[in-house]
Amino acid sequence: MITRRGSVPLEGNNSNRTKGKSLTGFTLVELLVVIAIIALLMSILMPALSRVRKQAQSVNCRANLKQWGLMFKFYTDDWDGDFNEGWNVGERALWMNALRPYYKDNWALLLCPTAKVEVLSMTDMGTFKAWYRNTDLPGGGVYHYVGSYSINSWTNYMTKDRGAREMEDFWRNVRDTRDRITNRPVPLNTIPVFADATWHDAWPRHGDTPPPTPDDFGTGSPGTTLEIRHFCIDRHDAFVNFLFMDWSVRRIGLKELWTLKWNRSFNTSGPWTVAGGVSASAWPPWMRSFKDY
Repeated sequence: MITRRGSVPLEGNNSNRTKGKSLTGFTLVELLVVIAIIALLMSILMPALSRVRKQAQSVNCRANLKQWGLMFKFYTDDWDGDFNEGWNVGERALWMNALRPYYKDNWALLLCPTAKVEVLSMTDMGTFKAWYRNTDLPGGGVYHYVGSYSINSWTNYMTKDRGAREMEDFWRNVRDTRDRITNRPVPLNTIPVFADATWHDAWPRHGDTPPPTPDDFGTGSPGTTLEIRHFCIDRHDAFVNFLFMDWSVRRIGLKELWTLKWNRSFNTSGPWTVAGGVSASAWPPWMRSFKDY
């Protein structure tokens, strides 16, 4: 038999090649094993993917706050270092209105990526829900604002007391950061300006108690006390993101909230700090495993 160079001579016809062989597929047992392996891999990967997703959201949240830092800087530069008047003159000077020329209706900047769902009512607030407020506008009319950040309202440029909130405790500007008690300058990177929160403004005090449960922060404004609870939310795995008066942004542990210099007479070694002698059992159960400060 003559063959071409490099070729293999055929023996018989093609039907003889498969003679004695059987074609098989997956058995039921093998299929179940494959499904079990896939399920196992998913159970391993899903928590990791969830953590990565949460970390990405937290990074995006801090990116938002860095942009707010620029806007607050531009505002204070334009007003000789002064913050917005806020409740000194009413709703038209709240931060959502005062900074609107700077964020130019980019509504996404008002929302932390983890808290975009608008509340249904003032009794429907939550750690991962966005607040809303129908607010008077400077030129008249009302706007329905939706957000999940809050200003530290002790920064407002107040020229009078607001109820029990004394004018002397307000920061008012970035030029003068003297402590009301010691008369010493307070570092700008310890004064909160803007942060993750469940309401658009708040006036924390060093005696405010932590929320008994993760979502027990009150609705709207609970008055002149307990307003630190609007920031004490487990939104980023025991942390919240903060903008400070030096325009820096960083993560803050929930128990660390009581060590920040919220107003001119805020005691940063108060009863809810390690320096103030707080005991582990004093914290509500949901916060006891968090880092102490």
